[in-house]
Amino acid sequence: MSELRVATVPPGGPFAGLADTAALAGRHLLHLRRAPGKFLGIVMNPLILLIAVGYLFRNSISVPGSGNYQEYLMAGVAVQVGLASIGPTAIGVAMDMRGGLVDRFRSLPVSRTAVLVGQTLSDLIVSALGLAIVMLVGLAVGWRPHTGPLSVLGGFAVILAFIYAMLWVGVLIGLLLRSPETIDSVGAIVLVAFSFLSNAFFSVQGLPSWIRPLAEWNPVSAVVTSCRTLWGNPVVTGTGFPADHPVLVTAGTLAVLLAVCVPLSLRAYRRA
Repeated sequence: MSELRVATVPPGGPFAGLADTAALAGRHLLHLRRAPGKFLGIVMNPLILLIAVGYLFRNSISVPGSGNYQEYLMAGVAVQVGLASIGPTAIGVAMDMRGGLVDRFRSLPVSRTAVLVGQTLSDLIVSALGLAIVMLVGLAVGWRPHTGPLSVLGGFAVILAFIYAMLWVGVLIGLLLRSPETIDSVGAIVLVAFSFLSNAFFSVQGLPSWIRPLAEWNPVSAVVTSCRTLWGNPVVTGTGFPADHPVLVTAGTLAVLLAVCVPLSLRAYRRA
């Protein structure tokens, strides 16, 4: 606990919560430097999919209508960084709970909210670095945006917002389950189900009719469509409200996720 430097700000002062959050985020980043396995877990799955599907099998898959499959794929691969971040964050929270770290924090004049916010902010930095690596590899295998700088940055902002919402999902899972083995299984199911029941890699028009509405309303589909539009990459026209208003559905879905997961996570943490 020596790395927590919260004494420089008077307890209860207006900047105490910010100082606690920064100190706790720094603590998590220091731990990452000593054990980089978490970073590898976030990056490897999207990179494997990008190389295997987007490069090795690029000539075997075609985009409905026309378009470059590498460019069609990249938004889906970027979203996978967010989905892959759920498990490591949940496991980190669960390990802190099992190791008695929560009790140690409670013995310090540290804001309860700052503990979880610091965790999510540090993990957001890690995921953003992972996203940068994935996108650089994407550039190397043929992905190119075709819009202006502001639109391209807007696409990355959508991805980062999605990642941050997924991190809070991971925090809530870690507080509720607390078993790394169970969390690992749940994280893998979420990653596979939300990726492939969406338009991340293939058009939802090719799915069976009974499952197509789930894929169309999957928040991953809205995020992916928003990024493809902002980056000028191929967009397969769908049907229904999510396909017609992907940015609106993305904003609404992420706002609801945060509005649900943040209070529930804080409540579970207080009761832990």
